Amino acid sequence: MSTPLTLACIWVLAATAVALLPYRRQMVPGLALLVAAPVLIAWIGWVHGWIWSALALLGFGSMFRRPLIYFGRRALGLPVERVGEQKR
Repeated sequence: MSTPLTLACIWVLAATAVALLPYRRQMVPGLALLVAAPVLIAWIGWVHGWIWSALALLGFGSMFRRPLIYFGRRALGLPVERVGEQKR
């Protein structure tokens, strides 16, 4: 297996381990994983082609959908839901 795919597997295991941490301890390692993901996805695309990069992007979006929705809403100036806040 190539280096980018090996690192992607390690990234998935690390993201799963971070998800098991209490919420207040997820921020720093989760942010590091969030920043590392685009570099890793681009590297996968460079070595293996755009199809594998697209699959990695779908996996990334699946695992980090809540933070991505949050940052997307903030960027668009839409109201942001807080954790534990109920919808009306």
